[in-house]
Amino acid sequence: MSDTPSVRLVQQSDYQFAIYFDEEQSPIYGDEPPPLGKSQGATPSQFLLAGVANCLSDSLLFALRKFKQNPEPIETKARCDIGRNDQNRLRILAIDVEIRIGVPGTALENLDRVLAQFQDFCTVSSSVNLGIPVNVTVIDSDDQKLYPVL
Repeated sequence: MSDTPSVRLVQQSDYQFAIYFDEEQSPIYGDEPPPLGKSQGATPSQFLLAGVANCLSDSLLFALRKFKQNPEPIETKARCDIGRNDQNRLRILAIDVEIRIGVPGTALENLDRVLAQFQDFCTVSSSVNLGIPVNVTVIDSDDQKLYPVL
């Protein structure tokens, strides 16, 4: 992994941008919803959610694989609450992430240790969490809530 990730954005029209992560691959597109844009790409908020959710999913998988456990398939959903701050500006107020693993939690060894530490491996959510609360839930294939433990 590069120590200095970068992207290049090229305006296509109005608020739509082609986003290049690698110059040798096709771009993905970002756009704003109407009335500013035409919803012909993900919004900046969706990109932030994708980054947080992807990093948390990777971190959980990494932590489980350290113990030679196989949780696949993993499916993650993320949503955010958007509201106005004291200056009446729209801001992301909180992010909720739900990670579903494809096996029962009882089938995974060292699960307590994994769940206690996996978020520490996530560069993105740990960084975002400094300014925006990131709430994470992990659920197994039997619909049992594994994390957070109440």
